[in-house]
Amino acid sequence: MSQSLADQLATTALSGGNAGFIEDLYEKYLQDPAAVDPAWAKYFSGLKGSSTSEVAHSEVRERITSRQDQPQPKTPAPSGTADAASAKQGAVSRLIQVYANRGHLIANLDPLGLEERIKPYVLNLEYFGLSDADLDTEFFTNSRNKAIPERIKLRNILRDLKFIYCDTIGAEFAHVSDSDERIWLQDNFQAARMQQRFAVDEKKNILWQLTAAEGLERYLHTKYVGQKRFSLEGGDSLIPLLDDLVQQGGKFGVEETIIGMAHRGRLNVLVNLLGKSPKDLFNEFEGHYDLTKLRGSGDVKYHKGFSSDLKTSYGNVHVALAFNPSHLEIVNAVVEGSTRARQERRGDAKGDKVLPVQIHGDAAFAGQGVIMETLQLSQARGFYTGGSVHVIVNNQVGFTTSDPHDARSTLYCSDVAKMVEAPILHVNADDPEAVCFVTRLRCASSRAWRSNIG
Repeated sequence: MSQSLADQLATTALSGGNAGFIEDLYEKYLQDPAAVDPAWAKYFSGLKGSSTSEVAHSEVRERITSRQDQPQPKTPAPSGTADAASAKQGAVSRLIQVYANRGHLIANLDPLGLEERIKPYVLNLEYFGLSDADLDTEFFTNSRNKAIPERIKLRNILRDLKFIYCDTIGAEFAHVSDSDERIWLQDNFQAARMQQRFAVDEKKNILWQLTAAEGLERYLHTKYVGQKRFSLEGGDSLIPLLDDLVQQGGKFGVEETIIGMAHRGRLNVLVNLLGKSPKDLFNEFEGHYDLTKLRGSGDVKYHKGFSSDLKTSYGNVHVALAFNPSHLEIVNAVVEGSTRARQERRGDAKGDKVLPVQIHGDAAFAGQGVIMETLQLSQARGFYTGGSVHVIVNNQVGFTTSDPHDARSTLYCSDVAKMVEAPILHVNADDPEAVCFVTRLRCASSRAWRSNIG
């Protein structure tokens, strides 16, 4: 041969396609060097690290294969007690999450006590494999809030869950698809619910607002019997809600609040929130109008708008109540358009300085298409206003029905708002502190969440 074997091997036999052939040849060489061609024996003997003591690869493979076929020793299972405790802890964790998602179904939301709320089976201890015997056992709460202890008895976990999710406030966050936002809402709702306390002066102010609302309605009913006034009776908590909304808005930098509402409660809002003179209102009931104050067509008193500057601890907030003709909810688009125009004039791209507030009746919110149309445009760039506060005054009557089930197909009148994944808070209006609580939570959460996501 003109070329050395090493050169030939380097260019031919050692190519990747011959790897299997060379491996078999090497196996024979390890068993008996004389069994292969002398040239190959010389080549293999010259390999770095080659040794007659090297074990054939086939033997190694056989050993590995034999071990794989043999049953491997298993890690000892935990004791029955530890395993049962772990299962119980998992059950408690699932219980907490189900209460967060479904607790609103048994919340005390009906001031009239007419609606029968059947407890879902998934809120029973038995559904999770728990029982009354576990009530005095301590479990981890997995809470991210300092307001809730890290480890407490099951009976105390149930007590806190019922207060947070099943008292006079029901929270719906489960339909929010953004995981970060949903968890953030749940955490802040839990913490606020456990920590919120009203000072004595705040309670007195709420009582004063309720007294003013009730006093005006009672006077109008006594003085002007038979005249249309679209009473706020039963929804008196709307006045402290709006007052607190304006005050909290001032705290978070709101400079203007634009309100749209139908007829019910409008006269009360005009007098007790916006400061319209009761004398002017009474004159309108009696058919006497101050011609110097008339603007527009002289529409009926419960269609009229008004505006004024309200004082807060953080500066004045301009509050405007939009004029509203008889087609109840058409004012939604008017308010959002007015808000967007004011925001653009102020350079308020995020919607921090001008806040739209929409006040609805339950049947109107569920039944009038303009609401769905407004919600559908709410996230579009040309119509975005930073988020509106929607207040639904649910009188459980609607227009002509005697049962809410005859007025809509959904469980709640607010369910249509889920189309834009809006967080929903239900509150019993007979608990005015709870009403103000959700107002404050909305103001704080909206601004904080927008800051949180940049």
